[in-house]
Amino acid sequence: MSGKAEVILVHGLWFGAWTMRPLARTLRKSGFDIRRFNYRTTRGDLAAHARRLRGFAARSNHARQHFVAHSLGGLVTLQMLADFRDLPPGRVVFLASPVHGSRVARKTRRIPGSRKLLGEVRNALESGIKPVSMKRDAGMIAGSKTIGLGMLVGGPGGPGDGTVSISETRVDGLKDHLVLPVTHTSILYSPEVANQAAHFLQTGGFMHPNA
Repeated sequence: MSGKAEVILVHGLWFGAWTMRPLARTLRKSGFDIRRFNYRTTRGDLAAHARRLRGFAARSNHARQHFVAHSLGGLVTLQMLADFRDLPPGRVVFLASPVHGSRVARKTRRIPGSRKLLGEVRNALESGIKPVSMKRDAGMIAGSKTIGLGMLVGGPGGPGDGTVSISETRVDGLKDHLVLPVTHTSILYSPEVANQAAHFLQTGGFMHPNA
């Protein structure tokens, strides 16, 4: 069994595992083994994605296993942790995941072809996911730079990253919550976000400059 902790990276809607490369580099430098989970976000519902993620995670020889998940990937990870309790212990960092449902996703209903655009994860994105007891420390990083595709349908309806509002990222059970000046996409490429994620995985908390 490996002595290093493993981090599994889970991408968001319309993206692929390639988008997690910058995070992977920073986390690897911080001493973690890294694997990136890839899935077709609009092909299959949340439960199906969760089953695939669990199968991917189970192919590991690590005694400690963390997850860092972006947007929809956070909902997939939450669903997996609710459905399966047989994975190694570890921590979770969510990046701008709309756990309370996405106002932007609900607004896309008026766009022709929106059903195909969001696929079978549409209901999960619109409604969010019920809080679950994850049996592990969880932190959320949200963005406050309001620029993004979500603004094309009127935005998230409050302070946020242009696609997900800060309020949509707050959920009971989080050990820590941090807001940084990033957009919904740039959160994946921000060195500060990557360093904060590494710090949470190592210590169970974020670095709060004004604390």
